[in-house]
Parts: sequence; structure tokens; C-alpha cells
Amino acid sequence: MDKDHLNILCIGDVVGEPGRTLIAKHYQRIIKIHDIDFSILNIENAAHGIGFTKKTYQELIIYGIDAFTSGNHVYRKKEIVEDFDDFKKLVRPWNFPPNNPGQGYRIFTVKNLKIAVVNLIGRVFLGLADCPFQLMQNKIADLKKEADIILVDMHAEATSEKQALGWMLDGQVNAVYGTHTHVQTTDSRILPNHTAYITDVGMVGAKNSILGMQKEEIVQKFLNQMPVKFSPPDTNNVLFNALKLTIDIHSKKTIKVETINQDYLI
Repeated sequence: MDKDHLNILCIGDVVGEPGRTLIAKHYQRIIKIHDIDFSILNIENAAHGIGFTKKTYQELIIYGIDAFTSGNHVYRKKEIVEDFDDFKKLVRPWNFPPNNPGQGYRIFTVKNLKIAVVNLIGRVFLGLADCPFQLMQNKIADLKKEADIILVDMHAEATSEKQALGWMLDGQVNAVYGTHTHVQTTDSRILPNHTAYITDVGMVGAKNSILGMQKEEIVQKFLNQMPVKFSPPDTNNVLFNALKLTIDIHSKKTIKVETINQDYLI
């Protein structure tokens, strides 16, 4: 391990059994190849493509994931709502109503550095939530007192909303990375004041699919405009999307960003 740098892996939305199986079979090799010190995974599609369960959460911890973000499906399973305090490595969108179950950020310690993992949700096309921009403006000063490194998962539909947050937080956080659309974008970069940015990290899910779900079902939905139950396909060809961040331990600035877009057989 490099003593002068911290390597962080931000993993896209894991979709159903294909995504979980890839993590089970290949995650340990992935982190060795990329010399990863800390990983964050978006868990909100882990159980059959929508929401997650205690079982899927515990499985992913066993496989070695360090922290979990979520999004609009975080409360989809009743067991999660009832026992949210049991999920010590999980955050939900911070700009949800403050009395909702769960926390909007958590602090983790790696290499004697305090890492804040923050989860936000966009409002464009996703319904009602408090303003993520005003929330971060109001909270960032206190958050910087708690943490050496700040990572923000912006779970949102609109590219403009994600980009705007990235620019607003440039120089205030180490990374703003988008999730939710399941399609990795090619705009990863380090902004002028050392904040890493990407519009969407992508997903861990079936490659020959639509957003990790059976393509035939979604095509039928568009053709007929009738209700269709979506489900992940039974496949052994799975896509792994992630964003690797390299942070200088001494300056605490992000100095390198790299996208990972790799097919695996499971």
C-alpha cells in the first residue's frame, strides 16, 4: 500500500443478483489490482433491482465493501425502514426530511484520516426533497471540521443538476460523483480546485440489459404503455463500473481520477 496516497473506489449502483454475484466473485481481485484503501457502493438496487434487504446488505459487507450510499429506493423494503439504525455503514439522502430513518452522512477512519461519505438526492424528475444545494451550503463548514476527506454521492436524474452541484462544491469536497442513471458518463475530471467530478459512475449489473433489467420487458413497456414488472436477466456477462480517486494524504487534495468500465464473467 502507498503510504502517501489514499485510493478510494466509488462503485455504481449494484443491480440485482448479477451485480451482487460479480462483487462476490471479483471484488477482492479488483481492489488488489487497483490498490484500494476504501470503497463505497450504491446499494439501492441490490435486491432484485429495486431496494435492498438486510441479507443483501450483510452479504456485501462480507464481500468487503466499506460504506454504502442509496437513493430514491432506500425505503422500498419494510425491514429497512423498521431497523435502519442497524445499518451502521449506510447513508440515505441527507436532504430527505430530517426525521426520516437513517443518516445523511457518516464518518469513516482510514489511514488516520476521517472520511465523510455524504448522500444527496436530486429534485429534477425525482419528486420532492429538500434543496441539496442549500443543504450543502449550510452544512459544509461544520462538515469540514469533522472530516479530512469529503465524498458526495449525488443520486440524481438531471445532468445539469449534478454538474451544478459539482461546480458549487469545487474546492470544498474531494469528489462529487453522480449515481442513479446506471450509465457511465465520459466526463470524469478534476475541477480547478481539486474536486473530482463525474456525472454518473454507472452500474454493476447485466451488460446486455437496459439499466440492469431485462431489455425485453422494458421494450414492451415503451411499446405498449402497459404495466410491466422489471427484473434482472439471468446472465453471466456483467458490467463493473466505478470511479477510482487518488488523494494525497498530506495535502488532502484529490490528485487523480480514473473510471473503470470492465466486463466480467460470473
